[in-house]
Amino acid sequence: MDQAQKKKIFSWALYDWANSAYSTTVMAGFFPIFFKKYWSDGADAIVTTARLGTVISISSLIIALLSPTLGVVADLKGFKKLFCLLFTFVGVVACAWMGFIPMGDWWAAMLAYGIAMMAFNASSVFYDSLLPYVADGAQMDYASSLGYSLGYLGGGVLFLINVLMYLFPAFFGLADGVIAIKISFVMVAVWWMGFSLPLARNVPEPHVQANNHNIIRLTLESLRTLKRTLKALLLERNLLIFMIAYWLYIDGVYTVMTMAVDYGIAIGFEAKDLIAALLITQFIGFPCAYYFGTVTKKWGTKAPILLCIVMYAITVILATRMSQAWHFYLLATVIGMFQGGVQSLSRSMFGRMIRKEESGEYFGLFNLVGRFASILGPMVVAVGVTVTGDSRLGMMGLLILFVSGGLMLALVKEPAVHS
Repeated sequence: MDQAQKKKIFSWALYDWANSAYSTTVMAGFFPIFFKKYWSDGADAIVTTARLGTVISISSLIIALLSPTLGVVADLKGFKKLFCLLFTFVGVVACAWMGFIPMGDWWAAMLAYGIAMMAFNASSVFYDSLLPYVADGAQMDYASSLGYSLGYLGGGVLFLINVLMYLFPAFFGLADGVIAIKISFVMVAVWWMGFSLPLARNVPEPHVQANNHNIIRLTLESLRTLKRTLKALLLERNLLIFMIAYWLYIDGVYTVMTMAVDYGIAIGFEAKDLIAALLITQFIGFPCAYYFGTVTKKWGTKAPILLCIVMYAITVILATRMSQAWHFYLLATVIGMFQGGVQSLSRSMFGRMIRKEESGEYFGLFNLVGRFASILGPMVVAVGVTVTGDSRLGMMGLLILFVSGGLMLALVKEPAVHS
């Protein structure tokens, strides 16, 4: 790999470092708590949960429905990098806006968060679609894993700084924790924008044949292309099986990610334990995600993904036995070890299974599966909890997703890895 190629891959991967600040500090860290305690001050907890759930659902649904079509348009016009940076700018502005929303203005907070979340997810579609253009063969596994590892490290570093600002505001010259959190939102916006510049400068926009259609004809053409893609997917048995397998096991992964904190609270852990666990996951995820990208030349991509799925299944079983804080830290460590691996290698394996010139539309579908992969898992847990009356036993239902997803993935014929 020459220096020019290394520079292009690193500049692309650095975008994960950039946008992970939003997913860690804002989405997973401060926004849910700040929304309940500050912007919805005085409102019933059930009402605030409903508000937050509503904005997340609407934002996810919009981008899930739009991302395949936007992906086709990006393919037809050669707008992959342009769309990535455009949605990045929208997300940055919305994130910075959160730092200036006054107490009690829950409506503005919902709007800002919804726009930022939608822009974050949309920019990720086009970022992912650039992967086949910055790396080929085994390099794709390396690039994808490097991106996730940098994402874990970058998100963890800024979140650690933001947590320290919140816990010790006087040390940073701040009046209180509220100001610290507001400044954190602005810091995320600056971080996200600043570390996106290497991608903007060093990753070229993929060249496509000139297309002068107007926006109406382009939209109609994108819908026709999307229809053809869906038909083609049904005929490409190997890719279809992979998509089904991915939907099942990544649903389990995302459910563990999104419900771990709620589960920890339900069985009696304190907020400080949950924040510590989140930081552990971030910093353990950094080297482990990178490591998974280095083993594919010897072991291929499918085998490491299957290992991650098995370890997630074991983690779910062990989670039902937790009773002390160190148990939760151990769970966070295991998740950090395998979360980045299953995400990065799934992305690169998918990237090798599709045609490069159609990466926008296919990664749009990939993102669509990812967005809807947060439906079945929570439902399985909810039904399990309702039937058993026990939060611990309810989590065991996720084994269905990991076992069925793993079995489906075992049927997939792995694409050849070229160095």
